[in-house]
Amino acid sequence: MQKSAPLITPVLIAGCTIVLVSFAIRASFGVFQIPIAEEFNWPRAEFSLAIAIQNLAWGIGQPIFGAMAEKVGDRRAIILGAIVYAAGLVLSSFAVSPEAHQLYEVLVGFGIAGTGFGVILAVVGRASSDENRSMSLAIATAAGSAGQVFGAPLAEWMLGFLSWQSVFLVFAATILAVLVMLPLMRAPEPVSRGELEESMGTILKKAFRDPSYTLIFLGFFSCGYQLAFVTAHFPALVTEMCGPILPGGVLHSMGITTTSTLGAVAISVIGLANIGGTLMAGWLGKRYSKKYLLAGIYTARTFIAAAFMLTPITPGTVLLFSVAMGSLWLATVPLTSGLVAHLYGLRYMGTLYGIVFFSHQLGSFMGVWLGGRLYDVTGDYTLVWWIGVGVGAFSAIVHLPIKERRLVAA
Repeated sequence: MQKSAPLITPVLIAGCTIVLVSFAIRASFGVFQIPIAEEFNWPRAEFSLAIAIQNLAWGIGQPIFGAMAEKVGDRRAIILGAIVYAAGLVLSSFAVSPEAHQLYEVLVGFGIAGTGFGVILAVVGRASSDENRSMSLAIATAAGSAGQVFGAPLAEWMLGFLSWQSVFLVFAATILAVLVMLPLMRAPEPVSRGELEESMGTILKKAFRDPSYTLIFLGFFSCGYQLAFVTAHFPALVTEMCGPILPGGVLHSMGITTTSTLGAVAISVIGLANIGGTLMAGWLGKRYSKKYLLAGIYTARTFIAAAFMLTPITPGTVLLFSVAMGSLWLATVPLTSGLVAHLYGLRYMGTLYGIVFFSHQLGSFMGVWLGGRLYDVTGDYTLVWWIGVGVGAFSAIVHLPIKERRLVAA
């Protein structure tokens, strides 16, 4: 009897480590929202725009790094991504004007692109068997959530005895340290003869002419909007809407005494809940239609977000929302990337997923920037939150007409 391929491979371990560190840093930026704004007396929109630009640069850089990985090698693309990431963090630590901070966040965004899902998932996908691919992609995605579990609380803890500038420098050294995992990032090329014979241009033309690819692109927008808004603004929303000091009780016994700490913990809880949610999405994606699973996830997000805003906001509802939304947080990523691989093959998965991911980052830009802009105009986050509910419902609908048929022969 033929022995089945192992699920856990050196490529998967290395990919998970790189994504974990990259996303731990990226998920912490919301914690710096208030300290940076207060130090320089900036309007909330200024730092929000910096994070929004970071997300947009991430989206622009994703297909670029994906194509680079496919042309010159995965490891070279990851090395460049880590160096650019570190450079952006170091320069940001010396920024004293909103314009400088916003400019340097372009480098941070490109760095995330080079060390994030677009490059790493493509390598993991190629290194996985057909049987294990959906679950391997889910495990690598869950590693990003694991980074989120400790990224925001770690940043909050370090801010207790370091300046925000020093924390940025520590993060820069950390992202460079993950390059020790690169010797393990050696993936075979499990692609068909037909895929090898087709050029990138041919595959791109097929995808761009396929209405299903357009629908995947449009549907990923709301995922970026919701995730980036919550990551960047939820700690501040919690701090302001729950009061500065929490009443005594269970949370006090856990060391959560202020809403500033609660906001950071909420981001961590989202990441923790998403580990299980993402792994479940990978398991389900192997057995059921990915488009219907995606539509279901976006529908559930819509109801959860609406329910949170319609009920009184308390520490309890904050944690309940974090668990519920967290279970769906990155569950879309293994399903979306797996759907792209299923429809268009593995050879240029990094580029094709990178283009789809650009839509995600357009949503991220709008979510973060609108969050700060509308906060300054209206004094709260209510309007931008309900816009997120609406785009979530839109994404649930647009996934339904997708046709899950391969355009590249297996």
